[in-house]
Amino acid sequence: MNLFTIPVPSPSSLWTTVRSGGAINVAGSFAALWALVKVLRMLRWRVKTTQLLGPPRTSLVYGVSRDLASSHDRAAMYERWATEYGVVYMIPSVLGQTNIVLCDPKAIAHFYARETWTYVKTPTTLAFLESSIGKGLLWSHGETHRRQRKALTPAFSNAAIRKLTSVFYDSAYKAKGKWDTIIESSKDDDAVIEVQNWMNHISLDTVGIAGFSHDFGSLDGKRVSVAEAFDTIGSNQPSAVDRAVFLLASVFPIILKIPNKRQNMFTKLGITMEQISNELLIRSRREKDADMSQGGEENSLIGLLIKSEGQDAELHMSAEEVVAQMKVLLLAGYETTSSESWALIELSRHPDVQTRLREELLAFGPDPTYDQLKAHLPYLDAVVHETLRLHPPVPESTRLAAEDDVIPLSEPVRTVSGNMTDSISITKGTLFTISMETINRSSAIWGPHAKEFKPDRWLTEDGISGKAKEVQGHRHLLTFVDGPRTCLGKDFAVIEFKTVLLVLVKNFVFEMRDGPDTPVETVRGVLPRPRVVGEDGTGVPLRVRRYE
Repeated sequence: MNLFTIPVPSPSSLWTTVRSGGAINVAGSFAALWALVKVLRMLRWRVKTTQLLGPPRTSLVYGVSRDLASSHDRAAMYERWATEYGVVYMIPSVLGQTNIVLCDPKAIAHFYARETWTYVKTPTTLAFLESSIGKGLLWSHGETHRRQRKALTPAFSNAAIRKLTSVFYDSAYKAKGKWDTIIESSKDDDAVIEVQNWMNHISLDTVGIAGFSHDFGSLDGKRVSVAEAFDTIGSNQPSAVDRAVFLLASVFPIILKIPNKRQNMFTKLGITMEQISNELLIRSRREKDADMSQGGEENSLIGLLIKSEGQDAELHMSAEEVVAQMKVLLLAGYETTSSESWALIELSRHPDVQTRLREELLAFGPDPTYDQLKAHLPYLDAVVHETLRLHPPVPESTRLAAEDDVIPLSEPVRTVSGNMTDSISITKGTLFTISMETINRSSAIWGPHAKEFKPDRWLTEDGISGKAKEVQGHRHLLTFVDGPRTCLGKDFAVIEFKTVLLVLVKNFVFEMRDGPDTPVETVRGVLPRPRVVGEDGTGVPLRVRRYE
C-alpha cells in the first residue's frame, strides 16, 4: 500500500460516527484522525525533505527555541551553528517541529525571490498581525500583497521622498531647538538626554506630517495616545511565562486569543492605532470632498489610500485594508527608530568616527538636498549603512513553505546520511528561519572584523568582501530584506536617518553617560531596541553638549 494514499474518512462517515457514538467516542475519533494526519504529514516530510545536520534539542518541549528566546545574542548562536553544521541546517523547535535555518546567500536569494507565493508567513504570525495591525501590507501575501504594494508605491518613489526632505529637516531642527533649551537650563555645559525617546518623537511627527498631513505634536510635548501605547509595551518586558506562551503559540495559534497582560497591551495598541487612523481618514475625506486638497495629493500616502477606496479604482482596497496600511505606517514610524539610537550609541563609543563625520558635514556647508544626501556625503552614508548592518530593526523572520521546492546552495553541505549536497529539497509545510542580523554580521560573509563598527568598509571597493557581495539586498544587507517584500519605505527610512543624524551631529557632541565602555543590551519593545544596562524600559541616556 502507498503510505500517502491511505483513505481518510469522508464527512458523511464522520457524521455517522458523531450520531451513533457518545461524546467521548466522537472526541476519540477526531483525536485519532488528527494524529493520523499529523503522522502522515511527518512521514511525507521526512521522506521528501533533505534531512540536514543541526544542534540537538535541549528541551523535550521547546527544542532549542527557549535557548534562542532567552539569549542576549541570537545571531551569534545561529552563526556558531552555521560554522559547525553548514550554511543550511535544521534546529529542533517547539513540540517536535523543525526549522531550516538559511545562512547561505544563494539560498536566501532564491527564498526571497519566491516570498509571498512559495514562502509565506506562519499562521501564528498572521494571527498576531491581524489582531494588532490588520490585513495590510505586513499581513497580506500573493496577489493581495502585490495589489496593496502597487497601490502604495507612488508615495515612496524618489520624487515623493525628494519633496518630503524638508519635513525630515523640520522635525530634526525642532528636536535640536528643544535640546538647546535643555542644555541652556542645565548648570553645566551639557545635559543627560534620553535620546531614544526623542528619536521616537522625531519619527512619529515626521510620519504624521509626511504620510497623513497631520502634526502629532509629540516634539512639542503633546500627549499622543499611540506613543503611550508603544511606550507601555517597551516598559514592560516579556516574562518567562510570556515567552513560553509565544513559543507554544507557534504550534497552537489560538493561544494568542487567550487574554494576558502582554497580549492586552498589543490589543490596546491596535485599538488606539485604529482610532487615530479613522480620525485622520475622516478629516482627509472631508478635505477632499470640499476640494481643499492641493494638486498632487494623490501621490501622498493618505491621498493614495483615499483614492483606493473608490469602487472603480484600479487597485481598490477595502476600508479594512486602508486602515491597516495606516497602522503599518504608524508602527514603522515609531518602532524602527532604533537605528538612529544605535547610531548615536556607536558614535559615542567611537569619538574618532563622530569627529570625522562632523568634519565632513561642516565642510559641506548648508543643509544638503535630497540628491546631495544620496550622493555627496560618503562618510555620512558609510556611518548610516554600518549602523544598519550591525543593528537591523527587525533581526530575523520565520516563514512557511506553501509548496514543495528545491533550494540551490553556493557551497555543499553534509546531510544526516553523510552525503554532500549542493541543493536541498523541501516539502510544503516546512518552516524556515532567516536571521538578517546573522547574515549582516557573519564573519564568513563580512570578514574577520564583521562584528566591529567600521564605517570605512563602505568607502573602498575592496572594503566589502566577495562573499558579502553575493548577498542580494540593499547594499548587500538584509536589513530591508529582498524580493517582493523588500521594505517599501526603504528610501524614506534612509533619507530620514541621514537627515536626523546630520542635524544632530553638526550641532552636538555625544558621549555615553557613564563612559565609552558602558554596556548596552537589546530588549523588546514591539521590535527590539537598545537599552543601557540598568535602565528602565528602553532607556538610552547620553551626555550631550553643544558643538562650539
